[in-house]
Amino acid sequence: MHLEANFDGLVGPSHNYAGLSLGNLASQHNASVASNPKAAAKQGLDKMLALTELGMVQGVLAPQSRPDLTTLRQLGFTGSDAKVLEQAHRQAPQLLSACYSASSMWSANAATVSPSADSLDNKVHFTPANLVNKLHRAIEHPQTSRTLAAVFNDPHYFVHHDALPSHDSLGDEGAANHTRLCSSYGEQGLQLFVYGKSAINNGQVAPQRYPARQTLEASQAVARLHQLNPRHTLFIQQNPEVIDQGVFHNDVIAVGNHNMLFCHQQAFLNQPQALNDIRRAFGDAELHILEVATAEVSIEQAVKSYLFNTQILTLPSGEMALIAPTECLEQPQVAAYLATLTDRQQPIKQVHYFDVKQSMQNGGGPACLRLRVTLSAAELAAVNPHCLIDRAQHQRLSAWVDKHYRDRISFDDLRDVALLNESQQALDELTQLLHLGSIYPFQR
Repeated sequence: MHLEANFDGLVGPSHNYAGLSLGNLASQHNASVASNPKAAAKQGLDKMLALTELGMVQGVLAPQSRPDLTTLRQLGFTGSDAKVLEQAHRQAPQLLSACYSASSMWSANAATVSPSADSLDNKVHFTPANLVNKLHRAIEHPQTSRTLAAVFNDPHYFVHHDALPSHDSLGDEGAANHTRLCSSYGEQGLQLFVYGKSAINNGQVAPQRYPARQTLEASQAVARLHQLNPRHTLFIQQNPEVIDQGVFHNDVIAVGNHNMLFCHQQAFLNQPQALNDIRRAFGDAELHILEVATAEVSIEQAVKSYLFNTQILTLPSGEMALIAPTECLEQPQVAAYLATLTDRQQPIKQVHYFDVKQSMQNGGGPACLRLRVTLSAAELAAVNPHCLIDRAQHQRLSAWVDKHYRDRISFDDLRDVALLNESQQALDELTQLLHLGSIYPFQR
Protein backbone atom coordinates (compact mmCIF):
# COMPACT_ATOMS: atom_id res chain seq x y z
CA MET A 1 0.00 0.00 0.00
CA HIS A 2 1.45 3.36 -1.08
CA LEU A 3 0.51 6.80 0.19
CA GLU A 4 1.49 10.39 -0.42
CA ALA A 5 3.16 12.08 2.53
CA ASN A 6 3.57 15.84 2.82
CA PHE A 7 6.78 17.22 4.31
CA ASP A 8 6.34 20.87 5.17
CA GLY A 9 9.18 23.30 5.66
CA LEU A 10 9.36 24.62 9.20
CA VAL A 11 9.57 28.42 9.09
CA GLY A 12 12.97 29.53 10.36
CA PRO A 13 13.65 31.99 13.20
CA SER A 14 14.96 34.61 10.75
CA HIS A 15 11.70 34.84 8.76
CA ASN A 16 11.59 38.37 7.35
CA TYR A 17 10.26 40.33 4.39
CA ALA A 18 12.85 41.74 2.00
CA GLY A 19 11.19 41.67 -1.44
CA LEU A 20 13.97 39.48 -2.84
CA SER A 21 11.91 37.58 -5.41
CA LEU A 22 11.37 39.43 -8.69
CA GLY A 23 8.21 38.10 -10.33
CA ASN A 24 6.66 37.10 -7.01
CA LEU A 25 4.22 39.95 -6.51
CA ALA A 26 3.44 39.26 -2.84
CA SER A 27 7.15 39.21 -2.03
CA GLN A 28 7.72 42.48 -3.85
CA HIS A 29 4.67 44.27 -2.40
CA ASN A 30 5.53 43.39 1.21
CA ALA A 31 9.21 44.28 1.11
CA SER A 32 10.39 45.89 4.36
CA VAL A 33 7.20 45.09 6.27
CA ALA A 34 7.98 43.81 9.77
CA SER A 35 7.52 40.03 10.04
CA ASN A 36 6.44 37.78 12.89
CA PRO A 37 8.56 34.61 12.84
CA LYS A 38 6.79 33.11 15.84
CA ALA A 39 3.36 33.46 14.23
CA ALA A 40 4.71 32.17 10.90
CA ALA A 41 6.12 29.01 12.45
CA LYS A 42 2.98 28.41 14.52
CA GLN A 43 0.74 28.82 11.45
CA GLY A 44 2.80 26.24 9.60
CA LEU A 45 2.81 23.79 12.48
CA ASP A 46 -0.94 24.14 12.96
CA LYS A 47 -1.52 23.31 9.30
CA MET A 48 0.71 20.25 9.65
CA LEU A 49 -1.24 19.03 12.68
CA ALA A 50 -4.57 19.65 10.99
CA LEU A 51 -3.54 17.50 8.02
CA THR A 52 -2.41 14.77 10.38
CA GLU A 53 -5.82 14.85 12.01
CA LEU A 54 -7.44 14.53 8.59
CA GLY A 55 -5.65 11.18 8.37
CA MET A 56 -2.66 12.23 6.27
CA VAL A 57 0.98 11.35 6.86
CA GLN A 58 2.66 14.65 7.62
CA GLY A 59 6.35 15.34 8.06
CA VAL A 60 8.51 18.36 8.80
CA LEU A 61 11.76 19.61 7.25
CA ALA A 62 14.12 21.69 9.37
CA PRO A 63 14.91 25.25 8.25
CA GLN A 64 18.26 26.47 6.96
CA SER A 65 20.74 28.15 9.29
CA ARG A 66 20.57 31.88 8.72
CA PRO A 67 22.32 34.20 8.30
CA ASP A 68 24.62 32.34 5.91
CA LEU A 69 27.94 33.59 7.24
CA THR A 70 29.92 31.38 4.87
CA THR A 71 28.46 33.22 1.88
CA LEU A 72 28.96 36.62 3.50
CA ARG A 73 32.63 35.82 4.14
CA GLN A 74 33.01 34.58 0.56
CA LEU A 75 31.72 38.00 -0.50
CA GLY A 76 34.53 39.79 1.32
CA PHE A 77 33.12 40.65 4.75
CA THR A 78 35.66 39.90 7.46
CA GLY A 79 36.24 39.86 11.18
CA SER A 80 34.04 38.55 13.94
CA ASP A 81 30.48 37.46 13.24
CA ALA A 82 29.24 40.76 14.63
CA LYS A 83 31.60 42.72 12.36
CA VAL A 84 30.57 40.71 9.30
CA LEU A 85 26.90 41.50 9.96
CA GLU A 86 27.59 45.19 10.61
CA GLN A 87 29.68 45.59 7.45
CA ALA A 88 27.11 43.83 5.29
CA HIS A 89 24.28 45.86 6.80
CA ARG A 90 26.08 49.11 6.00
CA GLN A 91 27.74 48.29 2.67
CA ALA A 92 25.46 45.74 0.95
CA PRO A 93 22.03 45.50 2.59
CA GLN A 94 20.58 43.40 -0.24
CA LEU A 95 23.32 40.81 0.22
CA LEU A 96 22.66 40.71 3.95
CA SER A 97 18.94 40.22 3.30
CA ALA A 98 19.68 37.41 0.87
CA CYS A 99 21.89 35.64 3.39
CA TYR A 100 19.21 36.01 6.08
CA SER A 101 16.31 34.74 3.98
CA ALA A 102 14.12 32.02 5.51
CA SER A 103 12.79 30.98 2.09
CA SER A 104 13.62 27.29 2.65
CA MET A 105 10.23 27.26 4.42
CA TRP A 106 8.80 26.69 0.93
CA SER A 107 9.86 23.08 0.62
CA ALA A 108 8.06 22.65 -2.71
CA ASN A 109 11.27 24.21 -4.00
CA ALA A 110 13.51 21.93 -1.98
CA ALA A 111 13.70 19.13 -4.51
CA THR A 112 12.03 17.02 -7.17
CA VAL A 113 10.96 13.62 -5.87
CA SER A 114 10.10 10.52 -7.90
CA PRO A 115 8.56 7.45 -6.24
CA SER A 116 9.84 3.92 -6.55
CA ALA A 117 6.81 2.96 -8.65
CA ASP A 118 8.12 5.22 -11.46
CA SER A 119 11.90 4.72 -11.22
CA LEU A 120 13.58 1.87 -13.06
CA ASP A 121 15.62 0.88 -9.97
CA ASN A 122 12.47 0.87 -7.78
CA LYS A 123 13.85 3.45 -5.37
CA VAL A 124 12.67 6.90 -4.29
CA HIS A 125 14.83 9.56 -5.94
CA PHE A 126 15.55 13.08 -4.65
CA THR A 127 17.26 15.88 -6.59
CA PRO A 128 17.65 19.15 -4.64
CA ALA A 129 16.75 22.21 -6.71
CA ASN A 130 19.65 24.51 -7.60
CA LEU A 131 17.34 27.60 -7.56
CA VAL A 132 19.92 29.60 -9.53
CA ASN A 133 17.51 32.37 -10.51
CA LYS A 134 17.59 34.03 -7.07
CA LEU A 135 20.72 34.51 -4.97
CA HIS A 136 18.93 34.02 -1.66
CA ARG A 137 17.71 30.61 -2.87
CA ALA A 138 20.75 29.55 -4.88
CA ILE A 139 22.71 29.18 -1.62
CA GLU A 140 20.21 26.67 -0.19
CA HIS A 141 20.88 23.38 -1.95
CA PRO A 142 23.96 22.17 0.00
CA GLN A 143 21.98 22.34 3.25
CA THR A 144 18.86 20.95 1.55
CA SER A 145 20.89 17.89 0.55
CA ARG A 146 22.08 17.33 4.11
CA THR A 147 18.59 17.77 5.54
CA LEU A 148 16.90 15.40 3.07
CA ALA A 149 19.61 12.79 3.64
CA ALA A 150 19.00 12.98 7.40
CA VAL A 151 15.24 12.47 6.98
CA PHE A 152 15.33 9.85 4.22
CA ASN A 153 18.48 8.12 5.40
CA ASP A 154 18.21 4.49 4.27
CA PRO A 155 20.10 3.87 0.99
CA HIS A 156 18.17 0.64 0.49
CA TYR A 157 15.11 2.75 -0.34
CA PHE A 158 16.30 6.30 -1.07
CA VAL A 159 18.68 7.78 -3.66
CA HIS A 160 19.99 11.32 -3.20
CA HIS A 161 21.41 13.15 -6.21
CA ASP A 162 23.43 16.33 -6.24
CA ALA A 163 21.74 19.50 -7.44
CA LEU A 164 22.16 20.25 -11.14
CA PRO A 165 25.09 22.51 -12.11
CA SER A 166 24.41 26.09 -11.09
CA HIS A 167 23.81 27.74 -14.45
CA ASP A 168 20.81 29.57 -15.87
CA SER A 169 20.54 27.00 -18.68
CA LEU A 170 19.81 24.39 -16.01
CA GLY A 171 17.59 26.48 -13.75
CA ASP A 172 15.67 24.05 -11.53
CA GLU A 173 12.95 25.10 -9.07
CA GLY A 174 12.04 21.64 -7.80
CA ALA A 175 8.55 20.30 -7.24
CA ALA A 176 6.96 23.73 -7.76
CA ASN A 177 7.16 22.92 -11.49
CA HIS A 178 6.50 19.20 -11.26
CA THR A 179 3.56 17.01 -10.40
CA ARG A 180 2.60 13.37 -10.67
CA LEU A 181 -0.72 12.07 -11.91
CA CYS A 182 -1.69 8.46 -11.28
CA SER A 183 -4.61 6.09 -10.85
CA SER A 184 -3.04 4.71 -7.68
CA TYR A 185 -0.03 5.97 -5.75
CA GLY A 186 1.65 2.56 -5.97
CA GLU A 187 1.25 2.15 -9.73
CA GLN A 188 3.22 3.68 -12.58
CA GLY A 189 2.23 7.33 -12.83
CA LEU A 190 2.65 10.18 -15.28
CA GLN A 191 5.50 12.50 -14.33
CA LEU A 192 4.52 15.96 -15.52
CA PHE A 193 7.31 18.56 -15.76
CA VAL A 194 6.36 22.17 -16.53
CA TYR A 195 9.08 24.51 -17.75
CA GLY A 196 9.19 28.24 -18.43
CA LYS A 197 11.67 28.29 -21.29
CA SER A 198 14.13 26.22 -23.26
CA ALA A 199 17.65 27.48 -22.76
CA ILE A 200 18.86 26.07 -26.07
CA ASN A 201 15.97 26.77 -28.43
CA ASN A 202 16.13 30.55 -28.70
CA GLY A 203 13.21 30.63 -31.12
CA GLN A 204 10.79 29.45 -28.45
CA VAL A 205 8.44 31.98 -26.87
CA ALA A 206 9.43 33.13 -23.41
CA PRO A 207 8.23 35.71 -20.86
CA GLN A 208 9.37 39.27 -21.40
CA ARG A 209 8.84 40.95 -18.02
CA TYR A 210 9.72 38.37 -15.39
CA PRO A 211 12.19 35.47 -15.56
CA ALA A 212 11.29 31.92 -16.53
CA ARG A 213 12.94 30.10 -13.68
CA GLN A 214 12.60 26.48 -14.84
CA THR A 215 14.24 25.30 -18.04
CA LEU A 216 13.28 22.36 -20.20
CA GLU A 217 16.87 21.14 -20.04
CA ALA A 218 16.80 21.02 -16.23
CA SER A 219 13.56 19.05 -16.22
CA GLN A 220 14.96 16.58 -18.73
CA ALA A 221 18.11 16.13 -16.64
CA VAL A 222 16.11 15.38 -13.49
CA ALA A 223 14.03 12.82 -15.40
CA ARG A 224 17.22 11.07 -16.51
CA LEU A 225 18.69 11.09 -13.02
CA HIS A 226 15.50 9.56 -11.62
CA GLN A 227 15.50 6.80 -14.25
CA LEU A 228 12.00 7.67 -15.44
CA ASN A 229 10.34 5.85 -18.29
CA PRO A 230 10.10 8.29 -21.24
CA ARG A 231 6.70 6.83 -22.14
CA HIS A 232 5.37 8.04 -18.78
CA THR A 233 7.15 11.41 -18.66
CA LEU A 234 5.81 14.59 -20.22
CA PHE A 235 7.33 18.06 -20.58
CA ILE A 236 4.99 20.97 -21.24
CA GLN A 237 5.61 24.71 -21.28
CA GLN A 238 4.03 27.17 -18.90
CA ASN A 239 2.21 30.05 -20.54
CA PRO A 240 4.79 32.89 -20.70
CA GLU A 241 2.01 35.48 -20.58
CA VAL A 242 0.98 34.41 -17.08
CA ILE A 243 4.59 34.32 -15.89
CA ASP A 244 4.66 38.00 -16.80
CA GLN A 245 1.57 38.50 -14.62
CA GLY A 246 3.21 37.08 -11.49
CA VAL A 247 2.83 33.32 -11.96
CA PHE A 248 6.47 32.62 -11.15
CA HIS A 249 6.01 28.84 -10.69
CA ASN A 250 3.58 26.39 -12.22
CA ASP A 251 2.14 25.62 -8.78
CA VAL A 252 0.74 29.17 -8.70
CA ILE A 253 -1.52 28.32 -11.66
CA ALA A 254 -2.01 24.51 -11.56
CA VAL A 255 -2.01 21.71 -9.00
CA GLY A 256 -2.41 17.96 -9.41
CA ASN A 257 -3.06 14.96 -7.21
CA HIS A 258 -3.84 11.34 -7.96
CA ASN A 259 -5.98 11.41 -11.14
CA MET A 260 -6.96 15.08 -10.76
CA LEU A 261 -5.47 18.17 -12.43
CA PHE A 262 -6.82 21.55 -11.29
CA CYS A 263 -5.62 24.41 -13.49
CA HIS A 264 -6.47 27.81 -14.88
CA GLN A 265 -7.55 28.19 -18.49
CA GLN A 266 -4.32 30.10 -19.22
CA ALA A 267 -1.90 27.86 -17.30
CA PHE A 268 -0.05 26.30 -20.22
CA LEU A 269 1.20 27.42 -23.62
CA ASN A 270 -1.20 26.19 -26.33
CA GLN A 271 -3.40 24.84 -23.56
CA PRO A 272 -5.87 22.73 -25.60
CA GLN A 273 -2.95 20.82 -27.12
CA ALA A 274 -1.17 20.58 -23.76
CA LEU A 275 -4.23 19.07 -22.07
CA ASN A 276 -4.69 16.62 -24.94
CA ASP A 277 -1.05 15.58 -24.54
CA ILE A 278 -1.63 15.00 -20.82
CA ARG A 279 -4.73 12.89 -21.48
CA ARG A 280 -2.93 10.83 -24.09
CA ALA A 281 0.12 10.27 -21.88
CA PHE A 282 -2.06 9.34 -18.91
CA GLY A 283 -3.60 6.50 -20.89
CA ASP A 284 -6.99 4.87 -20.75
CA ALA A 285 -7.56 5.26 -17.01
CA GLU A 286 -9.94 7.92 -15.70
CA LEU A 287 -8.41 11.40 -15.50
CA HIS A 288 -10.20 14.49 -14.16
CA ILE A 289 -9.10 17.88 -15.50
CA LEU A 290 -10.84 20.83 -13.88
CA GLU A 291 -10.08 23.94 -15.93
CA VAL A 292 -11.07 27.30 -14.42
CA ALA A 293 -12.15 29.81 -17.04
CA THR A 294 -10.75 33.33 -17.06
CA ALA A 295 -14.31 34.61 -16.98
CA GLU A 296 -14.77 32.88 -13.61
CA VAL A 297 -11.40 33.76 -12.05
CA SER A 298 -8.96 36.25 -13.54
CA ILE A 299 -5.21 35.71 -13.43
CA GLU A 300 -4.96 38.68 -11.06
CA GLN A 301 -7.41 37.12 -8.59
CA ALA A 302 -5.75 33.72 -8.90
CA VAL A 303 -2.37 35.26 -8.02
CA LYS A 304 -3.73 37.34 -5.14
CA SER A 305 -5.62 34.42 -3.61
CA TYR A 306 -3.27 31.55 -4.53
CA LEU A 307 -6.28 29.52 -5.60
CA PHE A 308 -3.99 27.07 -7.37
CA ASN A 309 -1.25 27.12 -4.76
CA THR A 310 -3.56 24.93 -2.75
CA GLN A 311 -3.05 21.30 -1.82
CA ILE A 312 -5.31 18.57 -3.14
CA LEU A 313 -5.32 15.59 -0.80
CA THR A 314 -6.81 12.13 -1.17
CA LEU A 315 -8.22 11.44 2.28
CA PRO A 316 -8.37 7.95 3.82
CA SER A 317 -12.07 7.88 2.87
CA GLY A 318 -11.11 8.19 -0.80
CA GLU A 319 -12.58 11.69 -1.10
CA MET A 320 -10.39 14.55 -2.21
CA ALA A 321 -10.02 17.73 -0.18
CA LEU A 322 -8.68 21.14 -1.12
CA ILE A 323 -6.40 22.86 1.41
CA ALA A 324 -6.68 26.60 0.71
CA PRO A 325 -5.35 29.80 2.29
CA THR A 326 -7.89 32.12 3.90
CA GLU A 327 -6.96 34.70 1.24
CA CYS A 328 -9.19 32.71 -1.12
CA LEU A 329 -12.16 33.99 0.87
CA GLU A 330 -11.02 37.59 0.43
CA GLN A 331 -11.08 37.66 -3.38
CA PRO A 332 -14.70 37.85 -4.63
CA GLN A 333 -14.28 35.76 -7.79
CA VAL A 334 -12.33 33.05 -5.99
CA ALA A 335 -14.68 32.89 -3.00
CA ALA A 336 -17.66 32.58 -5.35
CA TYR A 337 -15.94 29.85 -7.35
CA LEU A 338 -14.99 27.80 -4.30
CA ALA A 339 -18.48 28.17 -2.82
CA THR A 340 -19.78 26.00 -5.66
CA LEU A 341 -16.71 23.79 -6.18
CA THR A 342 -17.98 20.71 -4.37
CA ASP A 343 -21.24 20.85 -6.35
CA ARG A 344 -19.40 20.43 -9.63
CA GLN A 345 -18.75 17.12 -11.35
CA GLN A 346 -15.21 16.56 -10.06
CA PRO A 347 -13.52 14.63 -7.21
CA ILE A 348 -12.93 17.45 -4.67
CA LYS A 349 -15.65 17.10 -2.03
CA GLN A 350 -14.20 19.16 0.83
CA VAL A 351 -12.54 22.58 1.12
CA HIS A 352 -10.54 23.49 4.24
CA TYR A 353 -9.19 27.01 4.81
CA PHE A 354 -6.00 27.76 6.75
CA ASP A 355 -4.37 30.92 8.00
CA VAL A 356 -0.83 30.94 6.61
CA LYS A 357 -0.76 34.71 6.22
CA GLN A 358 2.88 35.16 7.26
CA SER A 359 3.90 32.84 4.43
CA MET A 360 1.42 34.33 1.97
CA GLN A 361 2.76 37.85 2.56
CA ASN A 362 6.16 36.62 1.41
CA GLY A 363 4.71 34.86 -1.63
CA GLY A 364 4.03 31.26 -0.62
CA GLY A 365 0.77 29.43 -0.01
CA PRO A 366 -0.08 25.96 1.31
CA ALA A 367 1.39 24.16 -1.71
CA CYS A 368 4.65 26.11 -1.49
CA LEU A 369 5.10 24.92 2.08
CA ARG A 370 5.08 21.20 1.29
CA LEU A 371 7.17 18.62 -0.54
CA ARG A 372 5.15 15.59 -1.63
CA VAL A 373 6.79 12.17 -1.20
CA THR A 374 4.99 9.01 -2.33
CA LEU A 375 6.02 6.07 -0.14
CA SER A 376 5.31 2.39 0.30
CA ALA A 377 4.75 1.04 3.80
CA ALA A 378 8.35 -0.20 3.93
CA GLU A 379 9.70 3.14 2.69
CA LEU A 380 7.64 5.04 5.25
CA ALA A 381 9.03 2.79 7.99
CA ALA A 382 12.54 3.79 6.83
CA VAL A 383 11.87 7.53 7.21
CA ASN A 384 13.32 9.24 10.28
CA PRO A 385 10.29 8.86 12.59
CA HIS A 386 11.09 11.99 14.62
CA CYS A 387 10.38 14.08 11.50
CA LEU A 388 6.77 12.88 11.35
CA ILE A 389 4.10 15.02 12.98
CA ASP A 390 1.64 13.82 15.57
CA ARG A 391 0.02 15.78 18.39
CA ALA A 392 2.91 15.16 20.79
CA GLN A 393 5.55 16.26 18.30
CA HIS A 394 3.44 19.29 17.37
CA GLN A 395 3.36 20.29 21.04
CA ARG A 396 7.13 19.85 21.40
CA LEU A 397 7.85 21.91 18.30
CA SER A 398 5.36 24.61 19.30
CA ALA A 399 7.04 24.89 22.70
CA TRP A 400 10.41 25.10 20.93
CA VAL A 401 9.10 27.98 18.79
CA ASP A 402 7.74 29.78 21.86
CA LYS A 403 11.11 29.44 23.53
CA HIS A 404 13.32 30.64 20.69
CA TYR A 405 11.44 32.78 18.18
CA ARG A 406 10.93 36.52 18.11
CA ASP A 407 7.51 37.99 17.36
CA ARG A 408 8.88 40.82 15.26
CA ILE A 409 11.81 41.25 12.87
CA SER A 410 12.60 44.29 10.75
CA PHE A 411 15.59 44.91 8.50
CA ASP A 412 17.58 46.70 11.20
CA ASP A 413 17.38 43.59 13.39
CA LEU A 414 19.51 41.72 10.85
CA ARG A 415 22.64 43.57 12.00
CA ASP A 416 22.18 42.24 15.55
CA VAL A 417 24.54 39.36 16.30
CA ALA A 418 22.11 38.32 19.04
CA LEU A 419 19.67 37.21 16.34
CA LEU A 420 22.37 35.00 14.83
CA ASN A 421 23.17 33.48 18.23
CA GLU A 422 19.48 32.91 19.00
CA SER A 423 18.95 31.19 15.66
CA GLN A 424 21.92 28.89 16.03
CA GLN A 425 20.91 27.93 19.56
CA ALA A 426 17.38 27.20 18.35
CA LEU A 427 18.53 25.04 15.43
CA ASP A 428 21.02 23.15 17.56
CA GLU A 429 18.15 22.19 19.85
CA LEU A 430 15.91 21.37 16.88
CA THR A 431 18.38 18.85 15.48
CA GLN A 432 18.13 17.02 18.78
CA LEU A 433 14.31 17.11 18.76
CA LEU A 434 14.25 15.72 15.22
CA HIS A 435 17.28 13.40 15.66
CA LEU A 436 18.99 14.85 12.60
CA GLY A 437 22.59 14.81 13.78
CA SER A 438 24.99 17.69 13.14
CA ILE A 439 23.62 18.83 9.79
CA TYR A 440 24.50 22.52 10.13
CA PRO A 441 27.99 23.98 9.46
CA PHE A 442 28.00 25.83 12.80
CA GLN A 443 27.69 22.47 14.59
CA ARG A 444 30.96 21.20 13.17
